[in-house]
Amino acid sequence: MAYRVDHEYDYLFKIVLIGDSGVGKSNILSRFTRNEFCLESKSTIGVEFATRTVQVEGKTVKAQIWDTAGQERYRAITSAYYRGAVGALLVYDITKRQTFDNVQRWLRELRDHADSNIVLMMAGNKSDLNHLRSVSEEDGHALAEKEGLSFLETSALEATNIEKAFQTILNEIYHIVSKKALAAQEAAASASIPGQGTTINVGDESGNTKTACCST
Repeated sequence: MAYRVDHEYDYLFKIVLIGDSGVGKSNILSRFTRNEFCLESKSTIGVEFATRTVQVEGKTVKAQIWDTAGQERYRAITSAYYRGAVGALLVYDITKRQTFDNVQRWLRELRDHADSNIVLMMAGNKSDLNHLRSVSEEDGHALAEKEGLSFLETSALEATNIEKAFQTILNEIYHIVSKKALAAQEAAASASIPGQGTTINVGDESGNTKTACCST
């Protein structure tokens, strides 16, 4: 029965975590999917992923979250994993200015490899280390606004805003998917064949206003 319940969902959304090595992506993943935090976590090699099922506006959504390695030598491998992603959380470390400066580079890579409609959020992680801060929250907001991204400061250690970050991304993805589904339904309805309740006007330009006998 547990197996069956795990596979009962309305939508499956793939989300990627990106950003420099050491910013806390793996702990963000484990905090959201397992509510765990590991102080001794090692650098991710290649790609790892975990899943969690949540409710979004009455629908059951399974979030499949991919944790990509931040080191340069794995970049060529992980670029393929952007394919199919509908959301991305771009993470930097508020105590390391370089990780924030590299956000633009990650954005370029994401926009080169990911779908143009991908939902993006930027997270300034390790907000629990405020006394070591080298990137102000104002700087984070300014860059996010400039790039048109959502923004939050997070702490995987204290579980601050982790839930909110993923819920925000999943809600936005759901709204996009719902709009596309509705548009597709309307397009299908308007393209239905004659005789199914669709009125087709012929010869209006010539002034012929005669009504066809088979109009409905």
